[in-house]
Amino acid sequence: MLSNPTIETLKALKLKGMIQALEEQQQNAAVNALSFEERMALIVDRERLYRDDQRRTRLLRGARLKVAAACIEDINYKAARGLDKRQIAALAGGEWIQRHQNLLITGATGAGKTWLACALAQQACRQGISVLYWRVPRLVEELRIAHGDGSYIKFLKMIAKASLIVLDDWGLTAFSTQDRADLLEILDDRVNAGSTLIASQLPVDTWHAYLGEPTLADAILDRLVHQSHRIELKVPGESMRKPSSPVTA
Repeated sequence: MLSNPTIETLKALKLKGMIQALEEQQQNAAVNALSFEERMALIVDRERLYRDDQRRTRLLRGARLKVAAACIEDINYKAARGLDKRQIAALAGGEWIQRHQNLLITGATGAGKTWLACALAQQACRQGISVLYWRVPRLVEELRIAHGDGSYIKFLKMIAKASLIVLDDWGLTAFSTQDRADLLEILDDRVNAGSTLIASQLPVDTWHAYLGEPTLADAILDRLVHQSHRIELKVPGESMRKPSSPVTA
């Protein structure tokens, strides 16, 4: 039986996984047949698993995904939306994020862009990758507020720390010159340092016209489109948002 001082010491060291493992071993007589090294290995492994789980929980909470329950395992490939299982499997592996590449998901309303973006973002969190999600209209508003209250540089640094940022509803907001400059700053910080996932109703070949101001549009798209993966979703007859539709991406 562990003494109270030992338990308190482990609590002080924040070794909650070890505490759980030790308590379980005390209740399992079969563990007595194991050597000290084997029991210690199980205890240390439990601590590692506990910390990994806590990190995933923090990352998922911090990502603020619009559809937190979206996950790769629930993607519906039966609907005729043009999803490629091999491409999704490759993206789920996360190598594109490790290589600081981007992902552009386009399709009409109801095709499941947001769900798929959140599923891939959740998968990244499960792999220990930091993620931040924004709807572009909300991001633009927060940037304008940051300019006003003097927190702009701090806000940019916070965004830059995320390994992956998700920009949803790209194309719904008209950008001012300052908005375009802010977007360029965000994307420039991510060159060879982070990945960007964009979900948009607009086809990629219309983005230049959408952004306006050719010089800034060229610079923004240069940082987004090159070294990017693309998924062009089709609407399978009816919107995937309808309650009668199965679990979808």
